[in-house]
Amino acid sequence: MSTDPRDHRLAVVGGGVMGTNIAALALGHGVPVVLVDVSEAVLAEAEQTVALKLRHAQLMGKLPAGRTPAKLVTSVSLADAADATTVIEAVTELPETKAKVLSEVSQIVRPGTLLISNTSCIPIDEMASSVARPEELVGVHFMNPAYMIVMVEVIRGPRSSDATLTAVTDLLETLGRKGLVVNDAPGFVINQVLHPLINSAAKLVQDGVATVEVVDGLLEGCLGHATGPLRTADLIGLDNLVDSLNVLFERTGDSSCRPCDYLLDLVRAGKFGRKTGEGFYDYGKVAS
Repeated sequence: MSTDPRDHRLAVVGGGVMGTNIAALALGHGVPVVLVDVSEAVLAEAEQTVALKLRHAQLMGKLPAGRTPAKLVTSVSLADAADATTVIEAVTELPETKAKVLSEVSQIVRPGTLLISNTSCIPIDEMASSVARPEELVGVHFMNPAYMIVMVEVIRGPRSSDATLTAVTDLLETLGRKGLVVNDAPGFVINQVLHPLINSAAKLVQDGVATVEVVDGLLEGCLGHATGPLRTADLIGLDNLVDSLNVLFERTGDSSCRPCDYLLDLVRAGKFGRKTGEGFYDYGKVAS
């Protein structure tokens, strides 16, 4: 591996919020991307979303000056990831789904290919048992939007090799990201702190202690939280948040991670946050 974008070929599996974020980040730094998902319709929408995010990153000055964006290819076949130097799994936060994708990918790619899970809560070693070469798997928790936030959380599983850590460091440097390495655990660092906070904030609204706006306003104004926990939850996706909280609760038994009724009611109503146009806040239309 190297930090020259011409030496990298990235496959991203999953064309949702984080998959399109990561794809836009890589393309903007000159790294070609194969984006894989289950249907042509999903991929057509994802391609438009990537283009919008790439344009936004350019307008915000978040991409290397003078660098021509690389080419995006979309596919419904995992086989088209075979020539990648790195595969990033960014599918829904369900253990069995991630394990299935990673298992299939690991059988297709050459030995020495870097395998990354963008999981937000599932322990890396839990998924490593499903792949052909567990030492090649590492977690990288990109923040949303990935093309705006420079810091990422790198999760080293017990079986992740030194060579894998070197390869992921090279890739992140190529993408202009800075990674801090943490050891494997449910939720790692960011979401062991953030997700229970969001859940507690939602319960305060549920119990009538304060409105959504007041809860966020207090954490912004008093604690310096950039957007407030509930607006952050809308950006994450409330459906993904509930999945992650369930992972944390099942693996830690911490009652603060049991999704509160208000959060569950929003998800049951299809109000997932910015991506559906409504969550804790009403955005008026579906956000890109």
